[in-house]
Order: sequence, then C-alpha cells, then structure tokens
Amino acid sequence: MAARLAYDSLEGMPHSELALWAAAMVAGCAALSALLILVFRPLLVRHLLAHPNDRSSHAVATPQGAGIAVMLTLLAGTAVGLVLWSPEGPNLLPVIAAALFLTVLGALDDMHARPVPWRLGGQTLAALVLVFSLPEGFQLFPGLMPLMLERALLALGTVWFVNAVNFLDGLDWMTVAQVVPSTLGVLALQALGAVPATIGLLALTLLGATLGFAIFNKHPAQIFLGDAGSLPVGLCLAFMLIFVAQAHFVAALLLSFYTLADPTLTLLRRMAAGERISSAHRTHFYQRGVSQGLTVPQVTTRVFLLGLVLAGLAVGTVLASSLAADLVCLGLGLVATGRTLFALARGR
Repeated sequence: MAARLAYDSLEGMPHSELALWAAAMVAGCAALSALLILVFRPLLVRHLLAHPNDRSSHAVATPQGAGIAVMLTLLAGTAVGLVLWSPEGPNLLPVIAAALFLTVLGALDDMHARPVPWRLGGQTLAALVLVFSLPEGFQLFPGLMPLMLERALLALGTVWFVNAVNFLDGLDWMTVAQVVPSTLGVLALQALGAVPATIGLLALTLLGATLGFAIFNKHPAQIFLGDAGSLPVGLCLAFMLIFVAQAHFVAALLLSFYTLADPTLTLLRRMAAGERISSAHRTHFYQRGVSQGLTVPQVTTRVFLLGLVLAGLAVGTVLASSLAADLVCLGLGLVATGRTLFALARGR
C-alpha cells in the first residue's frame, strides 16, 4: 500500500525498496514511541494518574499521557521524512505545531480537568490554524460557497472531529482500532496518487507512533493515551481527511463513518432524552457493548474490522471513480457501520 510514496529523492527506486523504506519508517516510529513511553512512564505515574470515574471503563488508577510520547514521535518521524525525502504536498509544520499545542492543552487537562470553554477555545484555535494553513485557493466545493464560509465550516467540523476522537478514547485499544485502519486507508490512497506525499508521510508516522503505543494499551492497559494524545491525534486525522475529501469526498466520508457516527448519535440520543450533555457518562455504543456483556477485546475487534472494511470501500471508490461505485460503497459503508453499532448496543 505504501509502495508509491512519491518522494522526489526516491524517484526511480523500485517499488519493493519503497515499501521497505515505508516499513522501516513505521518500525522506527513504533520503536521510538514505545521507548519514550517507557522513559516517561514514571513521571506519568506520579503526575498523570487516571482515576476511575463515571465516564471511564477501567477499575484501577492507570497512568495516562502516553500521547506526549506519540506526538513527539510524530514530530521526529515527520522531520526525518521531510529532510531525507523532501516530499511534495502541503506544509506539515502548521498542523504539527497545532497538534503539539493540543498535546500541551490535553496534558494540562489530564493533570486537572479544565473548564469546557477553556478546552473548546484551545481546540478552536488549533482548528483555525489548521484550516487557514491550507494551500492558497484550496477548496472542497469550488463555486458552491465562498472560500471563507467553507474554511469556517471546515474549522467547525475539525473541532467536532477532534472531540469525537476524544470521546471514543475510553477503552483499551479503541483509538488504536480507529487510527490503524484510517492511516492504512490514507496510505493506500497516497499510493494511488489520490493525496499528496506529505499527507502519506503524516499517515506513516502516525501509524508507527500508534503501534508503539498499542503495545502498552493492550487490554488490560498499562497506560492510556489521555487528552494529550487523543486531541492531537484527532487533529492530524482531520487534516489528512480534508485532503482525502478534496480528492474524493465519499472516500473521506467512509474513512470517518464510525468515528463520527458513534459520538454524534450518542449526543443526539442524550439530547432527545433531556440529559445534560456536558455531564460524564458511559453510553457511547462501544461503552454500551461492554455494559451489555461484550469483553473489551470483542468491542475493539469489531471497531477495527469495521475500520478495515470502510478503508477498503474508500479505496474502492477511488479505484472505480464512478457515481455508481460511490453510491454502492456508501451504502455498504452505512450498512456495515449500522450493523456494528447495533451489535455493540445489543451486546452479548
């Protein structure tokens, strides 16, 4: 899938060697992420313990904040890739800077819960930096709406996507089960030439960093990502999906189906029930699955397999490049997502 990473300095290299370079990058980022987690863990145990509450699914205090290691790995990996390969595409510096800002914001929130307006303000600032760093003239729907209106809607959508990823980071391997299929899908699309090479590089480093974290987050988890990780990971995924949407909007929609469906439907259900939506709860579909008798691995396996299906459908829409294929894949994606949500809500 990463066999055609179109880096200028690697042009002419056989596809097999390009795949080896990509695999080495993933392995290197995974190793660095795991090493940093081991180094930081004593500090996280001392200062960033996640105690069980009304929202959590764990029963004992567990260190969080592994997202700091994941984002430092992302920074190092992208820096190495940019220096060695000089990939073409959008500038990654603004989105990485915004992601690091959210890492600091999330770490502070992990240490002590901050007021909602304080958190939303920081997320909005990061989203604005992201959308206004897009290439000049970049538009998803040229001619349909003014550029500034589209940028404002993209910023709003980015804030919701960041929060959606954060809401779904409440179970061992849940974020891993979403990030791995999504980044693999983006890499496959980049290999097909649908998205720029820098987007492929970002997906590659995020995949590797997440796999390094996954070693310690396997159920029962030894460490959690924390807001220091889920917020910037959500921002990076949103950035990648914006460029997927420019190439093929349906593909971006498919890649984000579960991540958006679970928290959005949960929010609407709680609003309809008259609940206070800012209060802690455990009623997301993945949480209901555990409450209804499914084990944590059973839940995350379902989410992971759904992610692979959606990534495959997204790649299929780009390969087919027809309205009929878009409609068929969109329908299949809706059915697969709906069945997964129903299975989680029903439980065992």
